[in-house]
Amino acid sequence: MMQLHRLEGFYWVAKTGGYARAARAFPYPITQPAVHQQVKKLEAELGVKLFERVAKDRMQLTPAGRQLQVFVVPFFEGLPSVVRAIRATDFEGEIHIRAANMLLRDLMPAWVRRLRKRCPGAEIHLGELGSPDVSALLSGEADLLVNHLPDVPDTVATKRIGTLHGFLVVPRDHRLAKRRQASLSEIGDDTFITYTPGLLAHHMQVRALAEQGVTPERTITAGTATAILGLVEAGLGVSAIATLDQEGPRRRGVVALPLVRPRVHLPVMAAWRRKGPPHPVLEAALETAPGP
Repeated sequence: MMQLHRLEGFYWVAKTGGYARAARAFPYPITQPAVHQQVKKLEAELGVKLFERVAKDRMQLTPAGRQLQVFVVPFFEGLPSVVRAIRATDFEGEIHIRAANMLLRDLMPAWVRRLRKRCPGAEIHLGELGSPDVSALLSGEADLLVNHLPDVPDTVATKRIGTLHGFLVVPRDHRLAKRRQASLSEIGDDTFITYTPGLLAHHMQVRALAEQGVTPERTITAGTATAILGLVEAGLGVSAIATLDQEGPRRRGVVALPLVRPRVHLPVMAAWRRKGPPHPVLEAALETAPGP
């Protein structure tokens, strides 16, 4: 009979592609030789090779290993959610929510207030989601993601909870400040303040500029909408920001002009695992979610 700790060693080597990386990724302290022994004993027990070495510290699954991986991945990646669901009987449960920085600031406080009223004993853990990657959801590290999610797999369910509206933000003394609306093609030779590369918001800014045939000569990068607005207020450039507020971001010294080219109306989604274990707090979170 296969022992669970040997399957666990196999899972982490398959996930990370090497014994040393697997040892570092384990949720508890373990040495590389111990991981290696777990896999070797499992191979001896099954009578097949599960990995083949393709580099000094790079292991690749054999056909037999890929077949076993299909079996063990759902178990180990779903285990954190199952544990939290079991613990729910003790203190009304817990939920791990990850959301984009701006949504943590503007959307989550009122939502969490409603959720706490529905589940006063629940533990609510909020974390930042830098990109629209659903891997944290699929691995069980998060129960709920909140962001603009352009693509989700069939294993993920979604619910629309808001809309992001696009604005060009300029200093109050800017030549466009008295306009009622604007296009990105009108920024001219202004310095453009972008989000940090790698963020979904940065990707959307770059795509919108490309659609208008605009290539800024100078750029400044910042990690959050708050930082960008501060730089705009200081007269260091202009930017494009998407916000939940249909009136645009509000800050003294900044004028927000609705974007008409390109017109931006992006859905904000709540996403969760479609076939996860019973999760009362997640169900309550979805019931108390804001409308679109």
